[in-house]
Amino acid sequence: MSKRDYYEVLGITRAATAVEIKKAYRTKAKELHPDRNPDNPKAEEQFKEANEAHDVLKNPEKKAAYDQYGHAAFEGGMGSGGRGGHPGQGDFASAFSDVFDDLFGDFMGGQRGGGRARATRGTDLRYNLRVTLEEAFSGLHKTIDVPTSIACDECNGTGAESGAEPVTCPTCSGMGKVRAQQGFFTVERTCPTCHGAGQMIKNPCGSCGGAGRVEKERSLSVNIPAGVESGTRIRLGGEGEAGLRGGPSGDLYIFIEVEQHALFEREGAHLYCRVPVNIGVAALGGDIEVPTIDGGKSRVKVAEGSQTGRQMRLRGKGMPALRGTGVGDMVIELAVETPVNLTARQKEIMREFEGIAADNNPEGSSFFSKVKTFWETMKS
Repeated sequence: MSKRDYYEVLGITRAATAVEIKKAYRTKAKELHPDRNPDNPKAEEQFKEANEAHDVLKNPEKKAAYDQYGHAAFEGGMGSGGRGGHPGQGDFASAFSDVFDDLFGDFMGGQRGGGRARATRGTDLRYNLRVTLEEAFSGLHKTIDVPTSIACDECNGTGAESGAEPVTCPTCSGMGKVRAQQGFFTVERTCPTCHGAGQMIKNPCGSCGGAGRVEKERSLSVNIPAGVESGTRIRLGGEGEAGLRGGPSGDLYIFIEVEQHALFEREGAHLYCRVPVNIGVAALGGDIEVPTIDGGKSRVKVAEGSQTGRQMRLRGKGMPALRGTGVGDMVIELAVETPVNLTARQKEIMREFEGIAADNNPEGSSFFSKVKTFWETMKS
């Protein structure tokens, strides 16, 4: 029985790219696998045929020979595997292993071709920094001490004594993974000798034990911009943990927490300040001085008859915007104080005032008017 054209087997044209060949093979392999076609006696043979076609066409040299000479290029055992170019049982299992790797290798975090990475990127670090509201207003330069790992000076980060180069792992031949046949499947595991690195260090550095990095506390100067808020994140590239065996360093992320203030409450770029005023100023009106976040003070005019909760806005006296331009406002909220610990004379004046000002309480009059209406409604 003559062999079918390999391109016909995979359902592609001769102009197909390597990516298209691989995609077509994966589709065919999933479609024709015997486990998915228990009622098709030809499924295994068709699966082997697709595997044989893929094994030739994925290899540029074999593909070129096939395009020129056809199946004759592999007569006499020169084919992709087994007798006469037909894949045997081992190739069948290996083919399914390739399909499994293609489908799940990336999901499982693996790398096709083994753990060839010689160096590992360092871990990102987090540093929590507390600042006062005044510091958040003006910005500051701050020196922080960060415990981290840095590249070993003795071996220049290679992990080998005297700067010697690592050698290829003899167990996995530098692949970082080893394969074992388990019945129908080929199982791939991390190399137990080099732990996936693909290389070994015969003479580890005495200072770092072969890791290429050592633990040390570093002092870093950090620029905190004006207007930062709690939760603001500042990234310092390359200031994280050093990589293993000369790998790139990770990043340092500084998370800002702005402390609560005794006078001001913050909402974005705006500040709120609750200011107590005595009953005389609230009733007659007058001027009061209020503090500002820059350490200064502003004079505010209190209108006659002001009530608790009345707000006044000071434009441009809030916090600077972290991104963009502009400054927020400061909102003054009045809190009218009731006098306490009155003297006999003060009590006498207050009783006199109460008698002559009974009808001069607009908020109270409005409230009790509503109460009267409520009671009348309930009675009816």
